[in-house]
Amino acid sequence: MKGNLRVYSIEQCTEWDEIVKSFKNYDVYWLSGYVKAFQIHGDGEPVLFFYEDLNCRGINAVMKRDISKDKHFVGVVESNIWFDFVTPYGYGGWIIEGEENADLFSAYEEWCLDHNIISEFVRYHPVIKNYKDGAMFYDTVSLGGTIAMDISSTEAIWSNLKSKNRNMVRKAKRAGVEIYNGRYPQIYEEFRNIYNGTMDKDDAEPYYYFGTEFYQSLLNDLSTEAQVFYAELNHKVIATSIILGVNHRLNYHLSGSLREYQNLAPTNLLLYQAALWGCANGYTTFHLGGGVGCREDSLYKFKKAFYRGESCCFYIGKKLYAEHKYNELVNMRSDIRDDGFFPLYRG
Repeated sequence: MKGNLRVYSIEQCTEWDEIVKSFKNYDVYWLSGYVKAFQIHGDGEPVLFFYEDLNCRGINAVMKRDISKDKHFVGVVESNIWFDFVTPYGYGGWIIEGEENADLFSAYEEWCLDHNIISEFVRYHPVIKNYKDGAMFYDTVSLGGTIAMDISSTEAIWSNLKSKNRNMVRKAKRAGVEIYNGRYPQIYEEFRNIYNGTMDKDDAEPYYYFGTEFYQSLLNDLSTEAQVFYAELNHKVIATSIILGVNHRLNYHLSGSLREYQNLAPTNLLLYQAALWGCANGYTTFHLGGGVGCREDSLYKFKKAFYRGESCCFYIGKKLYAEHKYNELVNMRSDIRDDGFFPLYRG
């Protein structure tokens, strides 16, 4: 017998978070306060699925996107009829407790078909390794490695730093760089200014610029989970990072720095001090993420210098629910280039 599949909106944030926190392996990416910020950013409508039967229980947080609002289909596809799902910015996917999950996915697929969901794209959490939960349901692919520091002790943190990175930490200290952390409106605004400057220098896409309301949401809706760590030199903020933490896990979220001070290695010291803070406050892992586009680029190597152990594997998942509509949307695009992007009709 199939169990009970319940669906929650962001307006039901209290119930939403109670359910998420009842799971042993949850992380910040499943919380209502996290997805709300990205709803404000325009990523879609947050939805939480909760399934429960005698054999298993599971949660999945998604952003529900109206196809008609995609730039390729405005005025072409009727609004509020066809949708797709994507993992909220960062990581997600089903977290499942229990072994027999066939009925869960059966009920979920039935819901998706009944509600005109065309496709779903999942970015699994590399530390939780929840790709295993959906491997039989989704087309699951490994894209590369990410770095998760062991911060269970101060000794583990220091011993896992590569020697060159230790020297960078020492260099920043000798230069007089100081690390602080907090959560108040002015420091989020300081972060925004430095982060946007970093995005300008990196020629980032418009998506990666977040508005004032986005940061206000992080401040107010993740009041105990998000904070800014920042590096100061002579009372000037020269590097900043938003770091998220729940359930014994820290996550390196967004970061920016002033290029003219990079030779002083302020971000090296910032991440080291953040790891020490996490250790002192009961966190055991600090996930730094990977390189740009999952490549082992300079960003990946910078993060790898914080941990000598094995990297985590980052997996994605793809699922088609309404294949006929998927193909129809692809065929409506005359400018499409199949470079592996999913769903292809948004590429």
